Amino acid sequence: MIVDQVKASSRPSSAYESLVTRFPPRVIRSRESYLKTLCHIKLFKEPSRKLNADELDYLSLLHLLVKRYEGPEEKPRAVEYLKKLLEEHKLQIKDLSKILGKSPPLCSMILNGQRAITRQHAMRLGRYFGRGPDLFLM
Repeated sequence: MIVDQVKASSRPSSAYESLVTRFPPRVIRSRESYLKTLCHIKLFKEPSRKLNADELDYLSLLHLLVKRYEGPEEKPRAVEYLKKLLEEHKLQIKDLSKILGKSPPLCSMILNGQRAITRQHAMRLGRYFGRGPDLFLM
């Protein structure tokens, strides 16, 4: 009896079944399949269109499949973040050397990824740029 209730309650509505029949959701394994899925998602993005619960569920599933194919978002690496800040503030290696209190060759090695940013470096960078030191330790 409980099994019958579960079967009945987990049965998708005919509207949802219709969506699945038109474009069956599948694991995305190729660029072509990825692009087709994105195009199909775009059909639901009309500004004046109000989506019903079945469409929202279906769209959520497609978004999960796309996200899985795209992979996890990468956090910007600390060195790349530092380079971006140096560029934005028009700073050079000699300026970074003064900020860190270290030699220009060491600063060059940090920017080239040959040396890591230490906790002390991160603290100094955070103070100088007005940001938390953890951003420089990613």
